[in-house]
Amino acid sequence: MTFVGGKLNLKGVKKKKKKKKSKEGRREEEHYRSDRENSTCQERHGEASGSAAERGLADNRTKAEKRFDEIMKRRELDEIMKAADKTHRQRVKEFNEKLASMSEHYDIPKVGPG
Repeated sequence: MTFVGGKLNLKGVKKKKKKKKSKEGRREEEHYRSDRENSTCQERHGEASGSAAERGLADNRTKAEKRFDEIMKRRELDEIMKAADKTHRQRVKEFNEKLASMSEHYDIPKVGPG
């Protein structure tokens, strides 16, 4: 058997042709992309970064949101410090101890009288 690729064509349905973009539109798009890439590059390198107050932007967060963000930063730092505190060998040893203390999940429990 031989198969021909592609969609099935329905009778009475006309195909829509795609309109080509003008060269002027493409140039504007490229210019927009390059501007956006430059701004993100500057932000990555710290030229445009900093706190909102340094950039002159108002901080519209509530007290609870600010406190939440601060707590999350602290927790993240604590987790990083815990991870950096142990060696790989210590982590593997703890993991093996944990597995040894667990009941084995694939054992079939005995049910019933007998």
